[in-house]
Amino acid sequence: MRSRASWCILGVQLLLGLGGCCDFSESVCGAQAPGDMLIGVLNPNHAKVEDLHSRFHPEAFNCTNFDLTAFVRTLAIIHSIESVNDLGFLPGVRLGYVACDTCADATKALQSAQHLLSSNGSLPVQCDYTDYNPLVKAIIGGRYSEVSIPVAKLLGLYMVPQVSSTSSAPILSDKLRFASFLRTIPSDVHQTRALARLMARFSWDWIGVVSGDDDYGKAALQSFLQDAREAGVCTAFQEVMPHYLDHGHSERRVREVADQIRSSKAQVVLLILKGELVEKLFQEMLRTNTSRTWIASDAWSVFRPLASMEGINQVGDIFGFSFITGQIPGFEQYLQKLQPGPGAVNHFIREYKELRFNCTPELLQHRDCLANNPPELCPVSDSLRFKSPLACSISNSQQADDDFLVHSADLTQAYSDRLSVFAIAHALKKLLQCNETVCPGDRSFPPWKLLQELKKVRFNLDNHEFYFDESGDFVTGYDLIMWGKSGGGREFKVVGSYSVKDSDIKLNEDWSTLDHKIQQSRCSESCAPGTVKKVSNISCCYNCTLCEEGTYSGDWNMHDCLKCPNGTWSLKGWSHCEPRRETFSHWSHPYSIALVTAAGLGILLLLLLLIIFLVYRQTPAVKIAGGSLCFIMIAGLSVSFASVMLFVGRPNNHLCQARQAMYALGFTLCVSCILVKAFRTFLAFMFDFNRRHSLKRLHKPPVIIILVTAVQGLICTMWLIFDSPRVGQSVSEQSMVTVLQCMEGTNVGFGIMLSYIAVLAFVCFLLAFKGRKVPHLFNDTGYIIFSMLIYLFVWVCFIPIYIKQNEQRSIVQASAILASNYGIIFCHFLPKCYIAVCRRKKNRIEDTHNRLRIFSIMSVDSVVERYTVEPPAVFDEETSSSVFTEATAHISMSPKPRARENPQSEDTPPTLSTHR
Repeated sequence: MRSRASWCILGVQLLLGLGGCCDFSESVCGAQAPGDMLIGVLNPNHAKVEDLHSRFHPEAFNCTNFDLTAFVRTLAIIHSIESVNDLGFLPGVRLGYVACDTCADATKALQSAQHLLSSNGSLPVQCDYTDYNPLVKAIIGGRYSEVSIPVAKLLGLYMVPQVSSTSSAPILSDKLRFASFLRTIPSDVHQTRALARLMARFSWDWIGVVSGDDDYGKAALQSFLQDAREAGVCTAFQEVMPHYLDHGHSERRVREVADQIRSSKAQVVLLILKGELVEKLFQEMLRTNTSRTWIASDAWSVFRPLASMEGINQVGDIFGFSFITGQIPGFEQYLQKLQPGPGAVNHFIREYKELRFNCTPELLQHRDCLANNPPELCPVSDSLRFKSPLACSISNSQQADDDFLVHSADLTQAYSDRLSVFAIAHALKKLLQCNETVCPGDRSFPPWKLLQELKKVRFNLDNHEFYFDESGDFVTGYDLIMWGKSGGGREFKVVGSYSVKDSDIKLNEDWSTLDHKIQQSRCSESCAPGTVKKVSNISCCYNCTLCEEGTYSGDWNMHDCLKCPNGTWSLKGWSHCEPRRETFSHWSHPYSIALVTAAGLGILLLLLLLIIFLVYRQTPAVKIAGGSLCFIMIAGLSVSFASVMLFVGRPNNHLCQARQAMYALGFTLCVSCILVKAFRTFLAFMFDFNRRHSLKRLHKPPVIIILVTAVQGLICTMWLIFDSPRVGQSVSEQSMVTVLQCMEGTNVGFGIMLSYIAVLAFVCFLLAFKGRKVPHLFNDTGYIIFSMLIYLFVWVCFIPIYIKQNEQRSIVQASAILASNYGIIFCHFLPKCYIAVCRRKKNRIEDTHNRLRIFSIMSVDSVVERYTVEPPAVFDEETSSSVFTEATAHISMSPKPRARENPQSEDTPPTLSTHR
């Protein structure tokens, strides 16, 4: 063991070597303790260098903004070194330390590193540093990767081992460029992968990223973007901020970044920044009352000053990953009795106690303000936040103690600093060949030998095994931290963990349902079953497209619709398939009931007409209506009405054939009778007797009716033989229903059948139209014209509807049949019924015979024209005599025709026609 004198001599040498001509108070290093082996410490006990942007000369750095968190971590390293000494871990060897302030600046850190490596105030310039043997054998730090990177390059020249407990930039794993750098935490390669997995775990696929412009921020951003792509996470925006607090554009960039966050749809924002920058950004978000879900990088995931920031509960949920933490035995008690160790000098402790316990004019002014005003009118500066209630009441601030540091910093976060000290201690133990009583190895060794042992070290601490991998990184993991609300601030809660080996996130049992409680952030809403993702230009953004008919998607966020298996079907946007159900015109359907009711009423009406015509069969009205032809028409219409019944109910092949044949033959029979009536009227009022005589030979009613109906029967027979109607299934892609209905084959026979009836109706229309100018008293052609127009109109409308309404063809045709039948009933039968029953005076045989006799012998157009244009109001006996006399006189003066027809018999009277 060294004597007390040797400790003093070593301390003097240290001061001369590190401070040069400067006083210790102005030195770059603020704490030191002598020892056989010195460990250097580089930590930012101050947050920035004052007026760094206006530094034009290599003058001394003026560090400001005392950093409480970094100060506690520096104390954790000192306490761990003292613990190693107290435990006698290295028998006969005492570890000393030199702690220097980097002020969070890389240039200042290089200056501090030079002092640690210097000997007698200077650094040797050599080609070979194999035998270079500085007093400082290893360096712990720095805190930020931006600082560690240039320091690691410098230390790599001398192969002095550097062990960092916080610098996580992936670039530092490159042993070609940073051969002497080691760290007791994983690389950010694992952290960014953990962040991407966290976002995928909570379905955050649309996020914003804000990073610093330093090496750490750039490397972490690139690593995260790659991991995010693999995890299916997209970035809505990427913003960069100056990492240094005193940068001239910091305030402007904070406002610009805040505006970008507010305007973006992304509800989750990853901040790869220092805690101090995050605090400024949160202040801007609070100013505009904006909240988001924030994801913290390790740089601020457990930043205690931010957790106690005013209004922190209004910014939204905060999650982040921190390195594996743990308790440091005796550290709380050390902080509560904070004094430099024996032989040690610590200006950082002195500065802290002055900030904490000294009485200042600013404090007195603040207390006066509180005495006369409400607390909200008395602003609290950063320096006042350090002040103890005991300030101004104690004489010696350096002797004062309290538990402020215990409650103001998360002591567990300094666990990785303890690991750094113990890793160096285990390497020294191996290098110095220590046993339980002594370390006999050579203590004057160059630093590179310690580096070799450090890379191979493997030790157990607190029931965990620790070692460096081939990249010089600890293979540990991360704790998932959630910032829970606690009063007016936040507290850090470990809700899960990330395993580097398994690359998997595990939530604690109490927080397994955490994903149901947090805000979602998606570029597009989840696609429900029945829809699929239609990806846009950005992989995370898509539209939800409905699955087409016959396809389905049974789960959320599917990319393709699946086809329905055989025998099943689905409608557009369905999440499953079902068997189609068969349907047809059931008897219970409302429209079927309406059809059957209309057909039944038609048959009853025909039965009533039959009875009336039988009772009044000898009257002129019935005879003019057609006489015996009326009964044939009633029979044909009855068959046509009956065919409508076959359009209802479950179809079969026989019903399909029967209903078309019944309608075709029944309605053709009725139209053939109308054709006979129209032809008879045409002949009866034709005054060209030669032409009339020629056409009279064609007027054979029975032959016409039989022949016309037989032709339709032949058409139906050929249709039923070669292209017979049959039951078929009508399937629509937009329906889950299979419609059972009669299919008319190729529709050729069906078209010929309907066309044939249409031709007959058109001929009837033409014949009636030719005889339309007969006197009103003998007018029946108007009813023929109107009934045929009804038929033609109905079936002209029927054709396009029949073609389009594939599933309702039976209903459409049955409706057309009913309309045609009722058109004939209302035009041909009801007017005659009305005359026969209600106007019997006009139904006298004598009057009718006189009229028929007069018009049967008239052949002069002038007589007909005069009585047509000016028909008499009452056609009585006197009028009839006048017309007869005039016609007879005209006939006697005219040449005798070659042939003269006899007046028509009573059984075939002319029908009535419309007047001009």
